[in-house]
Amino acid sequence: MIQWRIWKGQASSSYKYMGFGKTECQRNEMEAEKRIKHYSSSHKILLVGEGDFSFAACLATSVGSGINMVVTSLDSKVMLNYKYKEAMANVSRLEELGCTVIHEVDCCTMSQHSKLKSNLFDRIVFNFPHAGFFFSSESTPYVIDLHKKVVKGFLRNAVEMLTENGEVHITHKIAHPFNMWEIEKLANEVGLGLLDEVAFYYWDYPGYKNKRGEGQRCDESFPIGKSSTYKFKIMN
Repeated sequence: MIQWRIWKGQASSSYKYMGFGKTECQRNEMEAEKRIKHYSSSHKILLVGEGDFSFAACLATSVGSGINMVVTSLDSKVMLNYKYKEAMANVSRLEELGCTVIHEVDCCTMSQHSKLKSNLFDRIVFNFPHAGFFFSSESTPYVIDLHKKVVKGFLRNAVEMLTENGEVHITHKIAHPFNMWEIEKLANEVGLGLLDEVAFYYWDYPGYKNKRGEGQRCDESFPIGKSSTYKFKIMN
């Protein structure tokens, strides 16, 4: 009798673990929703400034669908194919998963884009925003101001495209001189407040390869060092 009670208790725990005891609706939700880090298959997601679309491909593959994803890049389709050897394969994979892929989208005017302006998103994501490479050092005030202008333009547009409880995510280097961009201050200036700051690690996103995006080394990755994903919400 004692052995039966122990076994029965273990079985009960196992049933709960596997979803038994829940309503059919709850079990369906458990089976249907898939997640990777901060992102869920139930979120409507906009990805901005993709390089070779490897981050987007990672997300869509991980959650099993791209139906709720819109993915954009500044490059044209022709330029994308020229710059990145794996880009078109990633785009094909995204389209197979039902993702909407849009080329030639400027993050500073995206809220007015004909294919985007009528949509709202739960997550708007921009990984390692950058204004481009210049002859001057990254620590030059002029270059820092150019980067900040891009980030603020993106944030200003993102505010107009968020659902009520939506979040804007920016992944960014936190070492000098990149900390001089003052990401949190830029967000505050357009009505966004910091919700969280989380350390960013490549291995959380299998298959993701960041890209330099310009010049003869455009298809090469750059060292990210210490980086964080900043999560912002509209301030009440």
